[in-house]
Amino acid sequence: MKYAGEKEVLETYQKYKDTVYKLAYSYCKNKSQAEDAFQEVFYKFMVHHPRFKTFEHEKAWFIRTTINVCKDLLKVKWNHSVVRLEDWDGEKAVPTESCNAFDELREAVLALPEKYRMPIHLYYYEGYSVREIAQMLHRSESAIQTQLQRGREKIKQSMERRGGYEIES
Repeated sequence: MKYAGEKEVLETYQKYKDTVYKLAYSYCKNKSQAEDAFQEVFYKFMVHHPRFKTFEHEKAWFIRTTINVCKDLLKVKWNHSVVRLEDWDGEKAVPTESCNAFDELREAVLALPEKYRMPIHLYYYEGYSVREIAQMLHRSESAIQTQLQRGREKIKQSMERRGGYEIES
């Protein structure tokens, strides 16, 4: 095994820690699984020490690796038999009146099915274009555009149901 140098690892960690964690949390919808995925992604970086041609290539590697690690984590049988703490009483956690619109929007995004949640996250939170997202997720550009449109519509409906927000299209 070859390991990346400590300085390079620390620089790369500082550059991508927020992106990797937010994406992992968005995908897994669970703090502990997001943390596990986060650690696995940086472990893979240290061990495999990939070489990148450009900054965009490097960032795409971290995003694709994070998605793949999350998919692998969610396949594990243990994850299907565990009850999340917030679901322990048999009901989903409901935002209280003290929650602001930002918290409710985040919850609406996290509640989306994966096929809508990932394009929404990559487009709005990471700033990728439709073409770049299509390449990363191995989907057509028209599929990504449709998923973004449907995802936005589902978020709009959710926000309107949750707090009486009227959102313009």
